[in-house]
Amino acid sequence: MTKPTINLMCQDNSKLLSFLEKFYNKKFDKSIENFSFENPIEMIDLLSAIIDNNDKYNISAWINLDEDLFLKVTNSNLNEIVKYLYERYPY
Repeated sequence: MTKPTINLMCQDNSKLLSFLEKFYNKKFDKSIENFSFENPIEMIDLLSAIIDNNDKYNISAWINLDEDLFLKVTNSNLNEIVKYLYERYPY
C-alpha cells in the first residue's frame, strides 16, 4: 500500500521554502517538495495552510493516496478532500 504523500510545486522555490519554514517553525537547508504521512489525517493542516496562503505563496499541492493516482488540491475541492480523508482514515 502506498504511503500517503503531498507533493508541492512552486515556481519560486524560495517562496516554498519560506512557507514551509513558517508553517513548521524551523529552518530547512533546502526546499522539501514531498511529504509522507503515517496518518493521512495529519495532511489536513498543511493542505489547509497552503490553500489559505495561496495568494501569497502560489504553491500547488497534489496528494497521492493510491498508487499512480494524484489529486490536485484547490480552494474549491479542499473541503471534499478533507471529508474523504476522515471517511477513509477514521483512526
